Amino acid sequence: MTHLVPDDYYINSEDDEWLTRVVVDTCLRKFYLYSNEGETKELTCDSVDQFMNVLEVVRALVDDTSVVYAEPLESTP
Repeated sequence: MTHLVPDDYYINSEDDEWLTRVVVDTCLRKFYLYSNEGETKELTCDSVDQFMNVLEVVRALVDDTSVVYAEPLESTP
């Protein structure tokens, strides 16, 4: 993967839509993306490799304070 530079992805105008929060669900291999305009997108990864690649991009480009991790699923006895 090429080196990602966060400055290349910052908003240029207050009229632009941007991410306000990313929820990472490691158990389900999903990402939930929330924007400043109230939009929600769900990204489901088909493989562990795909999940790890997306996670690498999120960690490189999204501010740490905007990324949260879902609680792991717990099985009941």
